[in-house]
Amino acid sequence: MFSKLSVVVASALITLAAATPTTVPVTPPTSDQCCQTVVDSSSTAAGKVLSLLGIDLGIITIPVGLNCSPLTVLGNNCGDITTRCDAPEIEWGGLIAINCIPITIPI
Repeated sequence: MFSKLSVVVASALITLAAATPTTVPVTPPTSDQCCQTVVDSSSTAAGKVLSLLGIDLGIITIPVGLNCSPLTVLGNNCGDITTRCDAPEIEWGGLIAINCIPITIPI
């Protein structure tokens, strides 16, 4: 009787393990940007740009870069704030970049 029970339990566990979806964490692509300013997404300045572009971040608060242009050459003299941002699926004409973290690029 116990051998039948152990076979049933083992079969059930194998079935559950096979049916359990596995996810691989996906790191969004990043983009080095030169931004005039980096502000919180809940700020008035960011709110105006986000609403103009029809972007709704809901209650998420993240750092956003305003008036950004991509850095294409290592050591590019930014003159403003050099950041690493999430690469956008849609380009917004340099008005805004999402999830920007200031970085230092060695020269």
